[in-house]
Amino acid sequence: MPRTRNTTAHAALLTVPLAIVGMLGTAAAPAGATSLHHGRPLTCRGEGVDPDARVRYKTDVVIHAPLRTIWKLQTDVERWPSWQAHVTSMDRLDDGPFRKGSAFRWTTPVPPNPSTPATSLEITSTVEQLKHHSCIRWTGPADGEGLHIDGVHVWKFTKVKGGVRVSTEETHTGPQVDADVPAATKILGDGLEAWLRALKTTAEAQVGTSHT
Repeated sequence: MPRTRNTTAHAALLTVPLAIVGMLGTAAAPAGATSLHHGRPLTCRGEGVDPDARVRYKTDVVIHAPLRTIWKLQTDVERWPSWQAHVTSMDRLDDGPFRKGSAFRWTTPVPPNPSTPATSLEITSTVEQLKHHSCIRWTGPADGEGLHIDGVHVWKFTKVKGGVRVSTEETHTGPQVDADVPAATKILGDGLEAWLRALKTTAEAQVGTSHT
């Protein structure tokens, strides 16, 4: 989004995450988003993204919705295709609550870049760390035509005045993304911004519906 292999990411997960995800080409950041390319890496239960990865992107956004609503949208992975246009298929690989060890396989389109043609990534994401209503970290591989990515994707959820700050950071490694780091980073960033935009729009719309 994982490690998540993704040429953009997005994401997979991992990664996106994963995107990972990224999947949609250029995407504007959602209102209230801040791209955080520097500073301390995000962690979940003490574990973060790949410190050696050259392709990385970090960003966040404030969503004006309850934490339980946002958490449900993010962890009910089987329903991602209903609110994320870039998730074209999804299979949960385990049963029960979303938890450490949960795994899911999903696909997302990836735009062409100087190293690879347009393709569809199949991402297998595994949750490595999770703290309920606080953070998730998943990892996993992503594979497409002429493309292999290992991704690591971290999500943090922090209550703030009026809503929740959702922060995400993802790294990708692999011969194709390492061959053109700026292009791979842009694709990853576009995917993560699109993911946050979709999460914000969907969560805030659910709040609006509940008040009508």
